[in-house]
Amino acid sequence: MDKIIITNNPLIHEKFASLYNVELHNKNYIEILEIVRDRIHMGHELLSHPLAGSVKPNETPYRTIIISREKKQLDLNSLNIIESAIATTRKFLSNRPTPNWNDTALHDFQVVDLSLIENVLSSIV
Repeated sequence: MDKIIITNNPLIHEKFASLYNVELHNKNYIEILEIVRDRIHMGHELLSHPLAGSVKPNETPYRTIIISREKKQLDLNSLNIIESAIATTRKFLSNRPTPNWNDTALHDFQVVDLSLIENVLSSIV
């Protein structure tokens, strides 16, 4: 199954750009979710959960989501999942914004995001 990886994590791009279609966006967490939502409206399907992992959306600035390359009819399940993820993220961010992490913490969050996506990719290849 062909896939598109949408991310704001430079480690994802560095590791997978030669293997997959990786779109690296200089956007924040919620903006990545919105990009994916817009793609779902165009007919792409979610292949990874937008809130995967145990790190809360207001703790990490990084998010990587995998969608189908192929466009079909609007997938209502994917749309419901991404809309719910956006609402959940907004709720978390309104309660407590993402801290201004130092470079070491940012790198750690990149590694966590990378690990999550490696696990997903191994299960959907």
